[in-house]
Formats: sequence, structure tokens, C-alpha cells
Amino acid sequence: MRYGYIRVSSNKQTVENQRFEIEQFCLLEGITVDVWIEETVSGIRTYKQRRLGKLIKQVHEGDMIICSELSRLGRNLYMIMEILSLCMSRGCKVWTIKDGYRLGNDIQSKVLAFAFGLSAEIERNLISQRTREAIARLKAEGKHVGRPSGSQTRKELNPLSRKEDHIRKALQEGISINKIALSLNCSRNTLSRYIKRHALN
Repeated sequence: MRYGYIRVSSNKQTVENQRFEIEQFCLLEGITVDVWIEETVSGIRTYKQRRLGKLIKQVHEGDMIICSELSRLGRNLYMIMEILSLCMSRGCKVWTIKDGYRLGNDIQSKVLAFAFGLSAEIERNLISQRTREAIARLKAEGKHVGRPSGSQTRKELNPLSRKEDHIRKALQEGISINKIALSLNCSRNTLSRYIKRHALN
């Protein structure tokens, strides 16, 4: 299967230019696109959250993804390298028009796939290391890391907060915590912690 992949960042942009480029390229190469994948989404968003992620999961050896340029796959080098590494590990060719890349099953592409995969892994490790170092530095400086305990945002995110009046009324009527928890579809311990944290009893 040959897939034409088109991505634009906003509704104000049009997919027609990229489609025209891919169609003209295929005409010169004597090939046809079997399936078009079009989406309007920022390239910053991870490919797993895009239609591209679903496409990568379903490609097989011998398939081909054609796009106008590498930047259509992602907006940063790490993401692009990871995508290309995944495609080549599955035997899927990736051809770009403006960049002139033709990554496939040849030895050069396999070397690039190894380099892309290694670079992506190194970048992930570096990001993780920088994060740990930053957290350690903040803790050493006596600064709190993470959301403040008992913050309003955290309370609002707790589904029990929407049932607070119900919980308070049930407690005042002498209904047991077990029965209240059962009616709220949560565990007794979860409800007990919530009651204690928010002083509902």
C-alpha cells in the first residue's frame, strides 16, 4: 500500500498544495497513492495522538508513506527520528518530496534507522536526566515540587468534590461510610480519606 500523508497546522491552511505536490511527484515516478491520510493538527502534538500514529501501527513491509517534507511528520528532530525509526523497523518506506529522502530497505536506510533509533533513545534519556536533575535542585533549594497539597485545582479534579453536598448530608443523617461509598461507586478508604482531608465529618 502507498499512503499519501498530509498535515496542516490550522484550519486556515489548505491541504490542496501538499496533495498537488504528492500527486505530481507520483505522476513523475509512475506510482499511485492508494490511501490518503489528511489531518489538521499541530506537529508539536505527539504522533501517537494523531492519525499518523494509527497509520504507523498498520503499515507492513513493502508499504510506503509519501509526504511533501519531513516537517509534516513532526516539528522537532527527536519526534521525526522516532517516526522514521519505527517505519523502517516495520519495513515501510518513507519518501519525501522537498527533502528528497527515500528511506527503505537498502543498507543505507538500515544504517539511518539504527542512527535514528539510537539518537531518539539518547534524547529520551537526556530529557529524563535533565528532569531528575531539575527536581533534585529544586528540592535541595527547599522548594516544593508538584501541585500544592490540598490545592483547589486538585480538589476540583477529584470526582468526589462534585458530590460533596451529598456526602455531607448523608453523614449528617447518620448513613454509614460503607453505604455512602457504595452509592458513589468508590471504595470506603477513598471516601474516608476524602472526608478527613476536607473535614466533612
